[in-house]
Amino acid sequence: MTPTGPDAPLPVALRAEALEQLLTERGLIDPKVMNGIITNYESNVGPLNGAKVVARAWTDPEYRRRLLDDGTAAIKELGFSGTQGEHIVVVENTATTHNVVVCTLCSCYPWPVLGLPPSWYKDPAYRSRVVAQPRTVLSEMGLDLADDVRIIVRDSTSEVRWLVLPERPAGTEHLSEAELASLVTRDAMVGVAKVEAP
Repeated sequence: MTPTGPDAPLPVALRAEALEQLLTERGLIDPKVMNGIITNYESNVGPLNGAKVVARAWTDPEYRRRLLDDGTAAIKELGFSGTQGEHIVVVENTATTHNVVVCTLCSCYPWPVLGLPPSWYKDPAYRSRVVAQPRTVLSEMGLDLADDVRIIVRDSTSEVRWLVLPERPAGTEHLSEAELASLVTRDAMVGVAKVEAP
């Protein structure tokens, strides 16, 4: 039961704002620097970048080939590179094969195209269970795959970071690249979800 009344904890947003204000008053952070970091992760680094990569691969067969041959170089063609994006390998989900990504040792993750890893990705339970019981874990996360679909668990490391090229949903042939990108989620690029048609 969540406490209510004057002693109840403040909502997370208010606590974060109060903490930022306190750190600013004490000269420990510069609000301009903080805003720059936030803007960078909202606009320059994150799942929106990965979604653009996926949409390009869905609409441009030559780009798709380059992406699967050398993910890092093809992703860099679209202007996405940097820390945690030095060596990205892209694997494709199909009707018969489903890839899912984990980092069993820590939380290696392709930041330039997916942003910061979600908390569940770093959770020890996910990191151990998805290797031993991938079908069960995916089902618990809302993705039920047919028994005849082969699941491959890709373990990211500091040397290789994996990105999943999800299946393009049926009925999206009329959509533009930008419209397709709006459908792609971070979870689909990690392999714990599928892309749904609008």
